[in-house]
Amino acid sequence: MRILFLVAMFCAALPARAQQAVFLVRHAEKADASKDPVLSSKGQARARALSTLLRDAGITAIWATDLRRTQLTAQPLAKLKKLEVRVHAAKDISGLVAEVRRMAANGKALVVGHSNTLPEIAAALGVRERIEIADDEYDALLVVVPEPGGGARLLRLRQPDPN
Repeated sequence: MRILFLVAMFCAALPARAQQAVFLVRHAEKADASKDPVLSSKGQARARALSTLLRDAGITAIWATDLRRTQLTAQPLAKLKKLEVRVHAAKDISGLVAEVRRMAANGKALVVGHSNTLPEIAAALGVRERIEIADDEYDALLVVVPEPGGGARLLRLRQPDPN
């Protein structure tokens, strides 16, 4: 709840705009190193914890890439909020960002991606600072808040350990 309070305060300090915020998270921990793995038990716990964390954040739309680990990370929140997980190709960053802007134009969106796609997504949403997500980093929670005239503010948070 403390994280959501910080996000609310951050968003309240900004001028009004159409899109309120985009939450970016990397998929939770994988079960193995195969090409399209499911989540490990820790990853499943993290996905449930994420749904609890964001349950009152006002998410109105959810996107995941075309790989199972992102969809499984998004699923608990989607189920809780009765939202569809919109699946988009991981390699099509510009198409994904255009879809997020169009479909979540008046709300808040969650995008579940990968360590190598989230920095590109944030940049396409107007974040100017450089973002790096390590291969073993699963707890990053990035909140992108669009600014009038382009650009965006970035709030970097950490998800609590699900165990």
